[in-house]
Amino acid sequence: MSDPIFDTPDGWPQLIEVMRRLRDPETGCPWDIEQTFATIAPYTIEEAYEVADAIEREAWDELQGELGDLLLQVIYHGQMADEAGLFDTESIAAQVSKKMIDRHPHVFGSQSNQKSAEQQTRDWEAAKAAERAGRGEARTLDGVAKGLPALLRALKLQKRLARVGFDWDAAEPILDKLVEEVSELNAAKDLSQDAREDEFGDVLFVLVNLARHWGIDPEAALRRTNAKVERRFAAVEDRLGAAGKAPTDATLDEMDALWDEAKTAES
Repeated sequence: MSDPIFDTPDGWPQLIEVMRRLRDPETGCPWDIEQTFATIAPYTIEEAYEVADAIEREAWDELQGELGDLLLQVIYHGQMADEAGLFDTESIAAQVSKKMIDRHPHVFGSQSNQKSAEQQTRDWEAAKAAERAGRGEARTLDGVAKGLPALLRALKLQKRLARVGFDWDAAEPILDKLVEEVSELNAAKDLSQDAREDEFGDVLFVLVNLARHWGIDPEAALRRTNAKVERRFAAVEDRLGAAGKAPTDATLDEMDALWDEAKTAES
């Protein structure tokens, strides 16, 4: 006797039914049944990063699968919400559709669509601000999600502050501020762990501000450096391997010299 899941139309209907079956308290998967919003949230974040990673690497053959994994997370949360009587996957889609229609009156309404991307960004932010006000979020920094990666949240906080005029006019004063904060970090090296962490955070926050003024995505910049470190140290390991050695067999001076060779080879 065939499983009726295979008679369900492919795509969205089948995916919703698959998740419903996985969560069935009597016949579902024990692992899936015991999950909650809180336990699934880390997987949702992880899958979003894997989508970003595939795009970063231009791994277009992997992107469809990564997007599917991310979509599964949405379906998972929707199924759990449906079980709790909160909402379901259909209402998720309906709500985001309404939001897009409301925020694009120049496409779906009577407003002219003859506006620049910059003007549309300002209109988008104004619409979001009105929504926040409707939720009682009156302060400038209300509503910036606390669960965001720290660099991204710093960037969003700074953009909010800039919209009310609490911002530098140019990058040069930020560079001066960076020198000041690095000096304070250096002075904190003999202080408590809390003091060092505090000063270290100040340096990172100023660096994010500098990135914003220079049009740099700080997360992308750090990912780029991470990739560079991986690439160059792989070259170090290859050179050591050719000499019959592993990194643990080499001195720091040896590895530094091979690192410089790898760096020069990329120039």
